[in-house]
Amino acid sequence: MAESRRAVVIGGGIGGLTAAAALRTRGWQVTVLERARSLEPVGAAISLAPNSLRALDVIGLGDEIRDLAAWAGDGGVRTPSGRWLSRSSADAVAERFGGPLVLLHRATLIASLASRLPSDAVRTDAAATLADPGDAGRPARVRTADGELEADLVVGADGIRSAVRHALFPAHPGPVYSGFTTWRLVIPVPGAEFASHETWGRGRIWGTHPLKDGRVYAYAAAVTPAGEHAPDDERAELLRRFGDWHHPVPAVLAAARPEDVLRHDVHHIADPLPAFHRGRVALLGDAAHAMPPTLGQGGNQAIEDAVVLAHHCDDLPAYTAARLPRTTAVARQAVRVARLNLMSGRVGIAVRDSAMAALSKAAPDLFLRGFDGIAGWRPPRPHYASGQATAGNR
Repeated sequence: MAESRRAVVIGGGIGGLTAAAALRTRGWQVTVLERARSLEPVGAAISLAPNSLRALDVIGLGDEIRDLAAWAGDGGVRTPSGRWLSRSSADAVAERFGGPLVLLHRATLIASLASRLPSDAVRTDAAATLADPGDAGRPARVRTADGELEADLVVGADGIRSAVRHALFPAHPGPVYSGFTTWRLVIPVPGAEFASHETWGRGRIWGTHPLKDGRVYAYAAAVTPAGEHAPDDERAELLRRFGDWHHPVPAVLAAARPEDVLRHDVHHIADPLPAFHRGRVALLGDAAHAMPPTLGQGGNQAIEDAVVLAHHCDDLPAYTAARLPRTTAVARQAVRVARLNLMSGRVGIAVRDSAMAALSKAAPDLFLRGFDGIAGWRPPRPHYASGQATAGNR
């Protein structure tokens, strides 16, 4: 019976916890193994588009997250001097895609997802390795410090350096350096009033967005050699690179402390995997299709993966068929966008900026059209989760 089936989720991030919650709605007994000592995520804020919010509706969490989130208001793309290249409207986004684009701290989302699980379902400080992927005739096995666990389904949600992925597809080359590094911070910035924006410079971008709790989420990216770090501290590095950009960038940097700034090189999976499953094991999120953050879709696609996996938990080839083409297309688009907004050539930048400004005036909805196939996605109609009969139709 479905109630007796056991799933082990390796990784307690956004995708892993969403998968655990979704599988429980189908009667699975679920254990989440997280190697870190707590579920507190390393990172800052996350943008959730209508596609992932609809996926969260499937597990009954969509409206809660919409209420908790900072609603991304009007904004757009600017130059370092402050000139607007394009403007966006929150109402236009909601009208076109049937829902809003919202922003919240990753810790808030993690806490909400974890609240959908029994307290004993999540084990922290619990490193795990895949001992056997299993097949139709035998369960999968996961090795932990406390012994082995057998499972009817193992979910590999262990991130971009996924050991589960390597165990399933040892010949796959894995992630590659995307050519740029990122900085992120979430801090209070007294007196800073501004419209949400992303600013494109020469081989550099900056974004600033208000959160509902009054803090500011800021991120930056720059084309750099892999593994490079500031000679002093990363706040000082941001000052050197962005300190003379338009308001509120200087105000954000003035309010930041060195310890507030996170820096990470960006990697992505350039060669798609042959499948997202093998035996009784399925991969999701960055373990399956890590992508640059330039579309803001990494976490969104992991959430999609999770609810689609729960839908196809009895047919993993169907899960691969549903997710591999979509995530490959989204990842490739993210790579193309990174090349555009991190362009370094002066002539190319001038052409890019002029074209953006002209197109924004001539066809204001043109930039939204590029997200039609992304934000407009709807989850499979859930045949489980009582009370969710209309989920996916929002």
